[in-house]
Amino acid sequence: MARFSELSLTAQTAYAELLDQALHFDLTGHVGNLHGSFQKKTVKGRDYWYFAWRDLNGKVQQLYVGPDSERVRKLLDDFERARQPENRLVELSRSFLALGGHETLFKHFKIIRRLAEYGLFKAGGVLIGTHAFLAMGNMLGVRWGAGQLTHDVDFAHSGKHLSVALPSTLKVDVHDALTSLEMGFLPISTFESEIGAQYRNPSDPALRVDFVAPEHRRTGKAITSDSLNIALQPLKFMEFSLEEVSQSLIVSRQGPVVVNLPHPARYAVHKLIVYGERPVRERTKAVKDLQQAACLANYYLAHEPDIFAAAWLDAVGRGAGWRKRAISGQAALLKLAPELDSPSLWG
Repeated sequence: MARFSELSLTAQTAYAELLDQALHFDLTGHVGNLHGSFQKKTVKGRDYWYFAWRDLNGKVQQLYVGPDSERVRKLLDDFERARQPENRLVELSRSFLALGGHETLFKHFKIIRRLAEYGLFKAGGVLIGTHAFLAMGNMLGVRWGAGQLTHDVDFAHSGKHLSVALPSTLKVDVHDALTSLEMGFLPISTFESEIGAQYRNPSDPALRVDFVAPEHRRTGKAITSDSLNIALQPLKFMEFSLEEVSQSLIVSRQGPVVVNLPHPARYAVHKLIVYGERPVRERTKAVKDLQQAACLANYYLAHEPDIFAAAWLDAVGRGAGWRKRAISGQAALLKLAPELDSPSLWG
C-alpha cells in the first residue's frame, strides 16, 4: 500500500511561494482582506460609494463609504492596491491545488479562517487532528494515501510549550468567533452541567469543533480559559506534540490561512502514545491515528529517519508510563505496517 506519493517539484515550488507570500500578507495585515467590491449609487442626483461583500454565509452586506469625492476615490485606489497581494494568494492556492495539493473543505476552511481572523493562532492556538495531518502533507511535499477523512476540526492551545515567536498572552474571544459564523454552533455541556470543550450544531451533528490542552492535573474535567472565553479539554501527553510548533498553511480554493502545526514527527509519535488510550467506542479513530502515524513514519523512513528516531527516543525516555504506551502503539503500528520495522526509524 502506497502511504504517500511525492508531489512534483513544480507543486512543491508553488507551495513554497504560497507560504512565503501568505506569511508576508499575514504579517503586514493588508486592508484588502475583505472579499467584495466598491459600488457607486446615485441618490437624488448625487453619487455615493458603498462597499459590498458576501459574508461567509453568502449574505450580501453593504458598508457606506461616503459621497463621491477626490478623497473617497483615493481611498478606493488605495484599497485596490492593497488587495492585489490577496488576489495573488487565491491564484497561487488554486494553482497549488491543481498540482495535487491537499484541499481543505470550505465548511471547515471558513471555521479555521474565522478563528485565525480573531487571532487564535497568534494567541498560541495550534491546529491538530486530520486537518493538521493534511497540512503537513502539503508542507512536506507529499500527498497521503490514507487517514484523510474527518468531520471534526480540532485545536490545541499550546500554553507555555509554544516555540513559535508569536505573542502567547493575547486574549481571543473564541466563543464569539464561532457564534459570529452563524453556523449554529453551541457549546456542549458535560454530565456535571459544566460547559464542555466541544462545539456542535444540533442540525449538523457530524461537524464539531474541539478544544484541548495538555493535562497538568489529573481531574479529567474541562478547564475554563478566561483568555479564550472557552473551555479546554485536558488530554494526557498532549504536551509532547506542542513542544515544537511551526507555522504552515491550510489551503482552499478561497485562499490560504496561516496556522500553527505540531512538528510532524512528534505528531506521529504522539499518535502511538495515545493509541491505547482510546475507549472501545472510538476504535475507528484509533485506527485512523495508526494510519496517520504510519504515513508520517513512512515519509521519515524514506527521507529523514533520524528526525523521527529523535522524537521516538524522546518519548520513550520520559518514564515508564510513556515508554509502556509508546511501545504498545509501536507494536500496533508495525502490525499494520511491517515495512516500518527499521532500526534507523526507532533508534
